[in-house]
Amino acid sequence: MNKEIESDLHEFVETRYVHLRRTAYLLCGEWHRAEDLVQTALARVVVAARRGRVDSLDAYSRQVLLRVYLDDNRRGSRRRERNWADPAAAAEPPAVAGDQAVALTVLAALRTLPARQRATVVLRYWEDRSVEDTAAVLGVSEGTVKSQSAKGLAALRQILAGSLGELMFSDGGVL
Repeated sequence: MNKEIESDLHEFVETRYVHLRRTAYLLCGEWHRAEDLVQTALARVVVAARRGRVDSLDAYSRQVLLRVYLDDNRRGSRRRERNWADPAAAAEPPAVAGDQAVALTVLAALRTLPARQRATVVLRYWEDRSVEDTAAVLGVSEGTVKSQSAKGLAALRQILAGSLGELMFSDGGVL
């Protein structure tokens, strides 16, 4: 094995792991599942990189993470544990003051979106990707990205309007 590739892989994992885990959390809404998604994605990235099939570790890892998430979602809930104790209570974010309460509320709203809409919203607005980049990663047309983004944002606005009323941001904008 090439020591330079191994060194690059090690450095990449150390520098980008936290960001990938946050992105995975935004996609799935569960820290343990996010950890599993990132581990699976990084294993695939390492295998591909060792075979010399990766031009950009960063771009490839995000694409693989998204594919792992969508594949995991397609398999359905039969592979994942569920909390059957009180589903309504599990969906409610804990009461926290200030920005944390807003963040938890937005994350709870994000979890209600279908998988493709959630992936589109996360890529467009969390990863700050262009419509073209998002379409390429998802393997869909630019029109699909635009419609999924619009539908996802409309659903988030409706959910957040119901739970927070009008949410004012520090710059004075309204969601």
